[in-house]
Amino acid sequence: MERKHFTKTKLASSLSLILGVSGIMPAMAADDTSQDKNIEVIQVSGIRGSLIKSMDLKRGSEGIVDAINAEDIGKFPDSNLAESLQRITGVSIDRQNGEGSRVSVRGFGADQNLVLLNNRQMPVTTGSRSFDFANIASEAISAVEVEKTAQASNPTGGIGATINVLTHRPLSSPGLKASFGAKAVDDSSTDKGSVTPELSGLYSNTFADDKFGISISGSYQERESGNQQAQVGTGWRSFPGIVDQDWAGSNAEWGGVPKDANQINRPGDDDVYSVPQTTVYRFEEQQRKRTNGQLVLQYQPTDSIRTTLDYTYMRNDVDTQFHDVSAWFNFVPTQESTWSDGPVSSPLVYSELYDAPADLSMAAGDYGTRDQSGSLGLNIDWEVSENLSLALDYHDSYAERTPNSPNGSSSLLSTAAFVRTSAATDFTGDVPVLAVGGGNAVRPQDMRVTGSVFTNAINRSEIEQLQISGSYDLEEAGTIDFGIAMTDVNNHSQSVNVQRNDWGGVGSEGDLDAAWFPQDTVLDKLDGSQGDFSDYQGSAATDPLNTIFLWDFEAVRARAAELYASSAIGDCGNGFCPSTDYASDTDRFTQEESQSAYIQYNYAGDLGDMPFDVHVGLRYEKTDVTSTSAVSAYDTATWIAETEIALSSSAADNRVFQTQTGDYDYLLPSVNFNIEVVEDIYVRMAFSETIGRPDYTSIQGGTTVGTLANRGGGSGEAGNPSLLPLESTNYDISTEWYYDEGSYVSVGYFRKDVTNFISSNPENSNLYNIPDPSNGQYVQEAIAAGASTAIEQRQWIFDNYGSTDPNVSINPANGNIEIAGNPGDPDLNFLITKPTNSDLSNVIDGWEFAIQHFFGESGFGVQANYTLVNAGDSYNNANLGRPGDPSQNVINGISDTANLVGIYENYGFTARIAYNWRDEFLNSQGQGTGANPQYTEAYSQVDFNIGYDVPMVEGLTVFIEGLNITDENTRVHGRANEQVLNYTQTGARYSLGARYTF
Repeated sequence: MERKHFTKTKLASSLSLILGVSGIMPAMAADDTSQDKNIEVIQVSGIRGSLIKSMDLKRGSEGIVDAINAEDIGKFPDSNLAESLQRITGVSIDRQNGEGSRVSVRGFGADQNLVLLNNRQMPVTTGSRSFDFANIASEAISAVEVEKTAQASNPTGGIGATINVLTHRPLSSPGLKASFGAKAVDDSSTDKGSVTPELSGLYSNTFADDKFGISISGSYQERESGNQQAQVGTGWRSFPGIVDQDWAGSNAEWGGVPKDANQINRPGDDDVYSVPQTTVYRFEEQQRKRTNGQLVLQYQPTDSIRTTLDYTYMRNDVDTQFHDVSAWFNFVPTQESTWSDGPVSSPLVYSELYDAPADLSMAAGDYGTRDQSGSLGLNIDWEVSENLSLALDYHDSYAERTPNSPNGSSSLLSTAAFVRTSAATDFTGDVPVLAVGGGNAVRPQDMRVTGSVFTNAINRSEIEQLQISGSYDLEEAGTIDFGIAMTDVNNHSQSVNVQRNDWGGVGSEGDLDAAWFPQDTVLDKLDGSQGDFSDYQGSAATDPLNTIFLWDFEAVRARAAELYASSAIGDCGNGFCPSTDYASDTDRFTQEESQSAYIQYNYAGDLGDMPFDVHVGLRYEKTDVTSTSAVSAYDTATWIAETEIALSSSAADNRVFQTQTGDYDYLLPSVNFNIEVVEDIYVRMAFSETIGRPDYTSIQGGTTVGTLANRGGGSGEAGNPSLLPLESTNYDISTEWYYDEGSYVSVGYFRKDVTNFISSNPENSNLYNIPDPSNGQYVQEAIAAGASTAIEQRQWIFDNYGSTDPNVSINPANGNIEIAGNPGDPDLNFLITKPTNSDLSNVIDGWEFAIQHFFGESGFGVQANYTLVNAGDSYNNANLGRPGDPSQNVINGISDTANLVGIYENYGFTARIAYNWRDEFLNSQGQGTGANPQYTEAYSQVDFNIGYDVPMVEGLTVFIEGLNITDENTRVHGRANEQVLNYTQTGARYSLGARYTF
């Protein structure tokens, strides 16, 4: 059923008109409107002009608003919008491959900030509600407004802020205007890439006495980048100190640490401790091609009617290749480790020794995705009379992510050499240092193909939205704004995996051409501090692994497809390519239908000599959610290798079909009061109630699990269409002093009382009631017979039951023992993560400080801001989230932020150097191993740009830009600093370019 959406175009001050905003209603009396039209033709450019426009919009706003404006047509302060937004007080960003991607405001993550494009809600392809700013070029952007206080006219979803991205409109900037730019980009993060181009252009003109306008903009960017990572891939497994590996006792768990003399400073029974699942070095290269375009047609037949028709197109093609080398810890009894002190204890050095050589894995991937979106919109503004204005805005938009490679949207092919006699990792530095017994002596001819995963995934989002709004002028009594809206959001996600679970290896050594395996080094590619095993007292090898084969993915894939059979079949007829049979695997569709209505009363007057304005509004929102899903289910678990358990189904069609629903409605009041207490000093106060909707992935139906489990169990995710939004009661007060042209200082306090938190703590489930062969009766008999390791237990089971039980066999493709579960074995446990609403509440409050100052006519200026955020309770690292442990009422993403920007603009030169800092924050309360936290450590970055207006050619500017010029790296850790999860280094990026404007 078709749904449409009605909301009102945004009221703004006269200065918004300077920025090229179309469809703006008058907020006050009709004589103010005539002044607005006179102001509209003013043109201000350059860094200082941009900052003055932003400051004046802030000054004239109805609430607490910050903005960034284009310095000239086709020139935004940064080439990436997120990089510009981070310079606003209270705004911080998440980076993807060294580039700004998503934004957080006042501690609320990207999903809790609503991003609009020309006042319209845009679809996304990631399953979240957060807009990816890496997909949109900045050249066609005229302004970005960040509204930190709510008004009734604002769509819901932005607890932190509503961010409105505004593009160029020709009738708001009459006459012929054009800009063309070119850049050469050198990204130091890539080892294989080269200098890449960026091209952009914008043409705008008006005709027929400025009654008709056309604007065309486009951009094309190529970027080659890379990164170098050290990881504990799956994560850390955490236990109470009492847990050990004595299977004859009552406290043994897979991953537990023995209580013996091989443990130096072992955690006590009252402590908690964590052990790493893997250590991985990963080296990635990425190529991106981004294309943006927008066409705007405007027609204003009379002074009272303006129509706008626009189409926006964005495409982002990303190709990725990676190589990694890793050691998977098997949690054998022969562990020798040195530990930090409790109560949250971590291994300073963790090691294992193996009776039989284990695998040294080297995997690679080569895959690509295409993000593509289009939006067709129509806007009509009509001044019906001197007192009544109406506006209609409609758009139909889509966003889609599809595979863009013969190898799918994601691929992994693993090889291994079975040479590992021991493995040890030193966690005392920024970078985990892996030492592998026999690792540096590995040869290309030792490598064998092991498991592989080829995935195709399609995610498509569609939004149809119609907004109708109006404003009625009561003359001396103020104005009334009103509107209704309907929005229909459809999200469809499909995925299909072709997964071979031959992690124990197939074929023989020598099957693969040694020439396909060029050797390279590891440790010289990572700049962070590294431990030297000086705290280690065990007998494992401590020579750091410094060997990796950067092998030819396509050659090995093709040879493997020729040699090895597989029960998993892709489109190519074997197991070494993806499938497009989406009907055979996960298929989910979610529809979210929302209707809203609002009314807001606005009044401006004087209290004595103090001008003031007040805005009181009420918004009603109603939402219905319907989710249909088809997901795979399983009935057999097969123990295929020392730690791996493969899931399968005996049914021809193993999918489970389900339809689930949810609904909610809210009345949301808002009040904004602004007063100029003395000349140029403003005080603002605001109260509102807002909601933050759950992300689209969380409201999908169905439960999905990975097809490869381990001796600790499996893992999966379930959606919850009946989730309710976060609810927030907001209080704001701000004081602003505009003491000189382009200069101001402000201080503000905000408080948000948040309830209805959405938590996603994993829960134990025997989901399919599948017998677990790795903990079954045969294993208990093997332990009683003296088999202490998984290798010994599997061999004992085969020796005693291989000839009598068909569930115990040898896989002829790889020679591995395979043991399926039998009735009576305990059920395989799954950690299922399902989002639910909590009845707990929390208070987030903080202070924002900002100053902007220009030193007379010297050309020098400075911007500085600091945001201090407090979110109540911190995450308790000693709470393992086990049954009986209290829930943790903690918000992710909370951190302090700061910015310092130096500016110079004079004599044709422009220069800016910017420092951005974000303190450590909790980014997630889960890892691949369960309810274990992830902390992103404090990060700072320095960027600059320098431009020069060439005097011989009017309108020509040459410039150089630099991002992350100090080569800062990112690091994520778990319950303690030693529990590194990811260390990533990218590098500086420089651009040299020219822009011609006329």
